[in-house]
Amino acid sequence: MKIVDVIALIIGLEAAAAPALPAADRIAPPEVPAIIEAPAGYKPFLIAHAVGTQNYICAPSPTGPKWLFIGPQATVFDADGEQKLTHFQSTNPLQADAIQATWQHSKDSSVVWGRKQFGSTDINYVSPDAIEWLLLEVTGGVAGPTGGDKMLAADFIQRVNTVGGKEPLAACTAAIINQRQLVPYEADYVFYRQGNSRGGH
Repeated sequence: MKIVDVIALIIGLEAAAAPALPAADRIAPPEVPAIIEAPAGYKPFLIAHAVGTQNYICAPSPTGPKWLFIGPQATVFDADGEQKLTHFQSTNPLQADAIQATWQHSKDSSVVWGRKQFGSTDINYVSPDAIEWLLLEVTGGVAGPTGGDKMLAADFIQRVNTVGGKEPLAACTAAIINQRQLVPYEADYVFYRQGNSRGGH
């Protein structure tokens, strides 16, 4: 066997023996407006696509009836089209029951809550007829009833690639006080953990 063939064989064997990078380590952060970039040292470990509604209610206000946002309701899918999470709004027991955005894992029922840090409607990224892109800070998490912890590694969450979801175009008037409107939307959610953390899936 020629020496060049031996070298090629060795390289091939080494490549086959090398452990593959975990899927989470191969996720590239999306391009986003600078204001909603994740802090340095945090890396994405999960990207999933949400399909659902942004929900509003016509409510009285000091300046007259107006649409009030009352939270999302969405199913969140992985790249294979399998349900990964459910996204909604709920009370966070770790923040004095503050009502916050919530993501619950579909299999192990672990939960994280998030609070908006920054938002962007930069026209270079965000469609004028879509809700803003966000950076949210995770404000707490709870393991599932059997100890599931797949979501507990999350420290920051981005909402990007939004479609729809904006406040209803129909006027909110006294005639429709307390009427709800469920506005369809889609978005990608990107979950970040500290670079040296190995938790989360």
